[in-house]
Amino acid sequence: MEFVTLNNGVKMPKLGYGVYQVDAAETERCVTDAISVGYRSIDTAQAYYNEEGVGEAVAKSGIARDEFFITTKVWISNAGFEKAKASIDESLKKLKTDYIDLLLIHQPFNDYYGTYRAMEEAYKAGKVRAIGVSNFYPDRLIDICKFVEIVPAVNQVETHVFQQQQKAHEIMEKYGVQHESWGPFAEGRKDFFSNPVLNEIGAKYGKSSAQTALRFLLQSDVVVIPKSVRKERMKENFEVFDFTLSDEDMAAIRALDEGESLFFSHYAPDTVEFLTGLGK
Repeated sequence: MEFVTLNNGVKMPKLGYGVYQVDAAETERCVTDAISVGYRSIDTAQAYYNEEGVGEAVAKSGIARDEFFITTKVWISNAGFEKAKASIDESLKKLKTDYIDLLLIHQPFNDYYGTYRAMEEAYKAGKVRAIGVSNFYPDRLIDICKFVEIVPAVNQVETHVFQQQQKAHEIMEKYGVQHESWGPFAEGRKDFFSNPVLNEIGAKYGKSSAQTALRFLLQSDVVVIPKSVRKERMKENFEVFDFTLSDEDMAAIRALDEGESLFFSHYAPDTVEFLTGLGK
């Protein structure tokens, strides 16, 4: 496994396993499979309602806790100092751990400054090894970087070949924030897995379109957390460190960037109304 060093010196695996949309009843089995494949970085969230399954799988693995890198996120409904503080302790219980490796604010809504203060407190108390944000566009990221005590270590945002976040990436680099991708396969939208550019490039290396896409992100200094409930796919997604895309390949994939979300925009009023409604 290859690692990135976050702005506080903590090392984070470049490749992890995400459990977004993994049914709570299936989570323990899926994470156990991922661990058997070799994954040690597991990404969950309070809003996924499957932290318990992650905790059970890690606890039963027989592998030392310090070999894992566990990420979870504080949800909108738990925003604000007191609620966030309580929710962090609840996540620790569900994950069956004394500390969380990376804790993120899930969405830039409600009292996220209060949430961040609770996260800073948890960090100082040793309950969290690194703190950061998720779904923060450049304007919100700059704002929070300017007015918090501990600069976010990570910003997890929608990132795939069709939405590469190139300008946002520059801002993250400027402020020392690690870029992490959610949705590295665009959830299959725009015929992702049959894309001719990805397939043609992948064929040169004996790799699939999915592996090629992950390799592109890794070489673009983006951390990835692909999700699958099938063990054979987990293995495929894990086998992306044995080849390197050429500059020509990288340029061809970079040209696929459309610079727009395939899911939603946090600038769209209907999206904001929907997400903030989930925080009530």
